[in-house]
Amino acid sequence: MAESEHSSSDETYVNSQERRNLEARLEFSEEEEELVIRMFNLVGERWPLIAGRIPGKTAEEIEKYWKSRYSTSE
Repeated sequence: MAESEHSSSDETYVNSQERRNLEARLEFSEEEEELVIRMFNLVGERWPLIAGRIPGKTAEEIEKYWKSRYSTSE
């Protein structure tokens, strides 16, 4: 099947799968959340350093999680 023949429903399915995968990656256990909070209080926004303490989480995931949970609007 040619690429132009793909239906928009296929693209919608892929996009929703990607969104669910991202949301699942942004779920943190209580222990992980506590560690992120403690590390943030020690080192600030040094996301790669924090990610090095949490197996399976990237600096980008931790930063997105932090900003979605703890970011305050000015």
